[in-house]
Amino acid sequence: MTRMFYKSLLPMICITLVSVNTNAQMLFKESDSLRGSLNKNRDWFDIQSYDISVIPNIDNKTIEGSVVWKAKAVKTSQNIQVDLQQPLIIDSVLIWTKNQWEKVSFQREGNIALVQHQKNIPIQTDFSLWIFYHGKPREAIRPPWDGGWIWRKDSNGNPWVSVACQGLGASVWYPCKDHQSDEPDFGAALNIYTPNNLKGIGNGRPGRTEQNNWSRWVVRNPINNYNIIPYIGDYVNWKETYKGLKGNLDLSYYVLREDSAKAVAQFKEVPKMLEAFEYWMGPYPFYEDGFKLVQSPHLGMEHQSAVAYGNKFKNGYLGTDLSKSGWGLKWDYIIIHESGHEWFANNISTKDIADMWVHEGFTSYSETLYTEYFHGKKAGDEYNFGLRKNISNDIPVIGKYGMNQEGSGDMYPKGANLLHTIRHAINNDSVFRNIVMGLNSQFYHQTVTTEQVENYISLRANFGFQKVFDQYLRTTQIPVFSYSYNVKEKILTYQFKNCVTGFNLPLHFNYLGKKYSFMPMDYQPQQRLIQDPNFNLQDFVKTIESQYYLRFEQVN
Repeated sequence: MTRMFYKSLLPMICITLVSVNTNAQMLFKESDSLRGSLNKNRDWFDIQSYDISVIPNIDNKTIEGSVVWKAKAVKTSQNIQVDLQQPLIIDSVLIWTKNQWEKVSFQREGNIALVQHQKNIPIQTDFSLWIFYHGKPREAIRPPWDGGWIWRKDSNGNPWVSVACQGLGASVWYPCKDHQSDEPDFGAALNIYTPNNLKGIGNGRPGRTEQNNWSRWVVRNPINNYNIIPYIGDYVNWKETYKGLKGNLDLSYYVLREDSAKAVAQFKEVPKMLEAFEYWMGPYPFYEDGFKLVQSPHLGMEHQSAVAYGNKFKNGYLGTDLSKSGWGLKWDYIIIHESGHEWFANNISTKDIADMWVHEGFTSYSETLYTEYFHGKKAGDEYNFGLRKNISNDIPVIGKYGMNQEGSGDMYPKGANLLHTIRHAINNDSVFRNIVMGLNSQFYHQTVTTEQVENYISLRANFGFQKVFDQYLRTTQIPVFSYSYNVKEKILTYQFKNCVTGFNLPLHFNYLGKKYSFMPMDYQPQQRLIQDPNFNLQDFVKTIESQYYLRFEQVN
């Protein structure tokens, strides 16, 4: 979800995040580089797994815990950067090499610690860190847009606790290598200590129970750091099986006891979501870990195999249609959007959060694909078109690399409209569907760059869309389709304006039962004879507008 741009649409959840959305004049600090870049103390090792144990003290809002990293040296070893955000305190660090644990020194520097292990670790050698920590973590006041621990109570007065940390980073609650490019290759385990009357829920499947108050959850697949999340509450559970493209998929639901009846009715949308998304995007990427929907004390987040749900069991986005087309009230926004992230964000993750449009643009477009799957192509066009009013074109969609900085919140609606535009430019839905499925196959369980995604799309479409990506992702300029029509001579004159040099977007569409194909140029007007007696200029333009994110200018 990131800190969704939709925050500006609803007064009840309106939050200003100037630091995220003003990169044109932003001044970066060393701490931004330490967090956002792969420096010499980070790039020499690859995380293999995390084993996290956490004991929350709910009364005083503190935690204590430990994390075991398993890692592999891939370059000549240096010091080890450990990310843990203040005011949390690292108590001690042990390193496992040569079949023994050894205590090592570390130097704390803001939100990182540099572990000085002294001994050289040979390339391709496995090693482990065991980090003990405690403290009062940052508290999220308005999650998920600001991150941290969430200390709430349900309507019966029971504690209801979780964490939201996308963007802010997983190091707000546990020590990790807090860089999106390095997911633990072999998954993660989460051990949660809870009071007797509550349940602890984590990602993946239940593991062994160490003692009565501990629950253990194990993820077998690679997972984003920010997706590893504990949920603690008075949860009830039910399960079902979905017969999907890779066989039986275990579905599991955890909701507060007080909301179970509403949840059973609302969550019937989950199998429909899986049907549509497996059709468009390929098999659910985490059959081994199952699919879980967990009621959360915030709106929602794409926590892998434990998707956070807080949409109050309403259709739309808290009962509101973000597109104002009417179609957004036909389904539950959080179930569809956050589950769509299992394909784009969790299966395919970007190495740098500057490229978060890959997560949010594709997932926002999955809403259009879901609408179309159940309600038809016209409904999908109308929903997608309705999202355009939410585009601000404040700054480019792609952020600053190496600084842990996202681009514009336009990554949601503008990303979705970019993909809708490219889909119609390809002019073959089978090819487009194969591209979306192919991305999830080619980059299965991988971290990627935007260039990899862009190049894959151009290659599979057999058309160079580089200038189109540059236009929509790297500038704030929206191409203008400039046109005029000579009624007497039946000549349509047209060209692109306000576009990058070489902008080459093909326009393919049907109008009055006829197929039209245009390739407007940005350097000279072109002309087309249109002799259809039923031709209506405004309807003609509206047809193009419903499928392509352009602005239109009629000239004399």
